[in-house]
Amino acid sequence: MQFDIRRFDIYRKVPKDLTQPTKTGATISILCILFISFLLISEFVGFVLPEVQSQLFVHNAVLKNENDDGRIPVTLDISVYYIKCKFLGLDIQDDLGRHEVGFIQDTMKTDINNDQGCRMKVSFKVNKVPGNFHVSTHGSSDQPENPNMSHHINDLTFGEHVAHLNSIPDSSFTSLNGREQNSADPYASHDYIMKIVPTIFENVNGYQLYPYQFTYAHREYVPYAHGGYRVPPTIWFRYDLNPITVKYTERRKPIYTFLTTVCAIVGGAFTVAGIIDSIIFTASEVFKKFEMGKLG
Repeated sequence: MQFDIRRFDIYRKVPKDLTQPTKTGATISILCILFISFLLISEFVGFVLPEVQSQLFVHNAVLKNENDDGRIPVTLDISVYYIKCKFLGLDIQDDLGRHEVGFIQDTMKTDINNDQGCRMKVSFKVNKVPGNFHVSTHGSSDQPENPNMSHHINDLTFGEHVAHLNSIPDSSFTSLNGREQNSADPYASHDYIMKIVPTIFENVNGYQLYPYQFTYAHREYVPYAHGGYRVPPTIWFRYDLNPITVKYTERRKPIYTFLTTVCAIVGGAFTVAGIIDSIIFTASEVFKKFEMGKLG
């Protein structure tokens, strides 16, 4: 007896002349194919684009990468409307005893507002301890007659920039960007109190970035010295580090998960469409028999 492998065929074919096409079946088939195509495209996009998983943990050691010297890079770009560049400077202080007045490295100043104001861009590093940096006229030998610290913050970021990453929102990394303060009192100082959150971002290739998220609160006040006279206004940025670290990790779905989902979509959609078509066809046949009086 000759062995016939066709005995194992579980997908037996029905001759075409024994099948009956219907308009309802054709409509359901077209809708089913469109529905399957939509789900497959959506699933493929989700497979190609990585998803981001986040986790929180207490990082006992200071975050450090291969280019880290134990300090946090800071970029500040601020426009002060009514103080000339020759008076304006940046001062840096922290709890380790650092106190720099008139920081000048990596500093660029540009006259604005008809040479009555100044846009200052500066890059510097701060120690990973509580401290502050402030924009003031403390480092100038001459003081402006009518100091006014009305300002616009163009950019303030801690650590590495993540603005080019589409996987995570960057609003928490640039919380102060676009902030504008117009002082009602020209002698008013501005105080930004910030909580900095260390962050790790790891992409699908294992490359890591170390940005810092931060929140802030703002207050405006007029400072007075002990003698009762007014102190020149200042824009303070006070910061403290949060012990909680946030880690964002990009993950791409494994290929077997994608294939399993594809099979589920195709098989499930065809099965449900077949059930719907069968119900509609059976109902239409019953209705025809009822009209002909053959029901019962």
